[in-house]
Amino acid sequence: MKKLIMVLSVLYTTLSFGQDTLPSMEKDTTQLDEVILITQRKLSNYRQEKTLSSIDDYLEKSNRITMIKRGNYAWEPTLSNMTSERLNVTIDGMQIFGACTDKMDPITSYVDVSNLKKVTIASGQEGTENGHCVGGAIDLQLPESKYYDFGLKSSVDVGYETNGNYRTAGLDVEYSGNTFYLNADGIFRKSDNYGAGNNQEVLYSQFQKYNISLQGGYKLSENHQLDANVIYDKATDVGYPALPMDVSLAEALITSVTHSFENDSAFIKSWESKLYFNTITHIMDDSQRPDVPIRMDMPGWSDTYGFYSKVKIEANKHSLLFNLNGFYNRSLAEMTMYPNDSNQPLMFMYTWPDIRTLYSGMYAKDAYAISENATVSANVRLGVQNNTIGNEVGLESLQIFYPDLTDSKNRFLMGFAADYLYKKPNYDISFGVGYGERAPSVSEGYGFFLFNSFDNFDYIGNPYLSNEKSFQANIKANYSIYDFKIGIESSYFYIMDYIIGGIDPTLSAMTIGASGVKVYTGLDHASIFDVYLNTSYNFTEKFSVNGTVGYNYGQGSNNEPLPIIKPFSYVAEVAYATSKFNAALQLEGNANQSRFSSFYGEDETPAYGVLNLNLGNVVNLKNNKLVFKYGVENILDSFYSTYADWNNIPRQGRNFYINASFIIR
Repeated sequence: MKKLIMVLSVLYTTLSFGQDTLPSMEKDTTQLDEVILITQRKLSNYRQEKTLSSIDDYLEKSNRITMIKRGNYAWEPTLSNMTSERLNVTIDGMQIFGACTDKMDPITSYVDVSNLKKVTIASGQEGTENGHCVGGAIDLQLPESKYYDFGLKSSVDVGYETNGNYRTAGLDVEYSGNTFYLNADGIFRKSDNYGAGNNQEVLYSQFQKYNISLQGGYKLSENHQLDANVIYDKATDVGYPALPMDVSLAEALITSVTHSFENDSAFIKSWESKLYFNTITHIMDDSQRPDVPIRMDMPGWSDTYGFYSKVKIEANKHSLLFNLNGFYNRSLAEMTMYPNDSNQPLMFMYTWPDIRTLYSGMYAKDAYAISENATVSANVRLGVQNNTIGNEVGLESLQIFYPDLTDSKNRFLMGFAADYLYKKPNYDISFGVGYGERAPSVSEGYGFFLFNSFDNFDYIGNPYLSNEKSFQANIKANYSIYDFKIGIESSYFYIMDYIIGGIDPTLSAMTIGASGVKVYTGLDHASIFDVYLNTSYNFTEKFSVNGTVGYNYGQGSNNEPLPIIKPFSYVAEVAYATSKFNAALQLEGNANQSRFSSFYGEDETPAYGVLNLNLGNVVNLKNNKLVFKYGVENILDSFYSTYADWNNIPRQGRNFYINASFIIR
């Protein structure tokens, strides 16, 4: 099997999900980013095998994104081997912050494919349009209002998967006139415990969620329009097999009002201003676990108010973008412990002591066309952030470790980048450099005895942490000749004051069974490197082969490998597609994770390779359309886990699925 994997990975050395040839992708070659189109209502003939895939499945198709799995739901995205603290994850440019101290509710878990038009992924300082980051940005973008005067149309989606008895159903209703637009959609997902390879049930992997969104737009004039969006997302009975606790409720309300101006013949090409509010409630509990040392409830809340105003200007050979934005966030989390002896008193503490974050900043970018083939771009972001501890009890708890701690701290943040692009019809090359900073997250700065089951330590925040700082360099090149394409892309990050936990032997753990206590500290520096090679070949208009191979490396100044760094990876595919039918056989896998970090709780994960088969049909019914997507994942029913599976929880075994979408025009 290992020989088969290596032969196929060499033969079909690869095409990344972010390349130009994919029918479900768009590429803006003036930036070092990629755009994933959410083509839920269309037949995709490439690697997106299901019309009803979750947003997590979509994201995982990107070269640079890996999803950390703690269960069967709400995977945490990483970008360029950096986790969510180092990223700027937004929904249509809106800042939104999870309410879980254990990262069980990443921002991506509060939207669904039914809400979104596309996902923009940007590496490093190319991702600072909406906020500061070190590793990059993921922006989950909502569809714009459409004034096509086609009247009413709708679609119905249903899906079923054998593994976990997974059921999905969705409904979309849309009305469009000359001056008024309205769209309402909803989607429901429910899964029982899934099975790993060889029919091994993974307990506490069930979940249930529904997502409802409403979007409306009114055209004030030929150049002005007003839009309003509301998204309500609720997940219940969510099991997390990799963690000691489950989730009884994860609920979000996301709202916004937007004014847009567009005029291609004016100096100001577009001007978009948005006001938004979102609120999240997240409740962890272990009431469904049969045997726990001490029962706990851990609710958390996050409320965010914000705005942005973006202006695009074109003058001579300059293309300018300005974004003035700001937000106010309140994050609060608490823990109540219930002793097994009912005569003993309850124990209570604030794990996030009501942290108030106020931020305001400005972003500016200029793309200058040097010639018909060459463009140079530069961007800068400056911002001011204030953190305030709003809870007196929480402040006093942190003063146990930091006696001189005050309730407020100000930070100044900056970032800038520059890149050069040269593009010809059959090749292009781009390279860039950048510098960026980020403030510590709420957990890193103010967390109080947060248990991390990955390394089995309690964590305490450090309000005196310095801003994390990063220098980066990127290069990308693509070449095509006839039906053959090859490309390479690589990035390097040198991160100073790299924030990570360090053991404090003078402190005692609060969690029963924990190995000790870590306090967030800053390594002197850390280095992260990645490189991907991409190729594709079209034998005919209908038959093609493609895939990707990649290598990643991460090392800290303490000579320890950084945690959760992707090992050598590969994807290979043989595909056949016509306008009415598509089929693809895929092989994907990783080499063994030989550079693991036991210092940070990792262990070695073996190599694996998984075969998948997906097929699709389109049936036209007069003016309507019926789309089927069906196939089998993990054909060989392999039992495996990856480096990104928390505490080595196994992935799904063999899974047969079918999705059907009926589009009524």
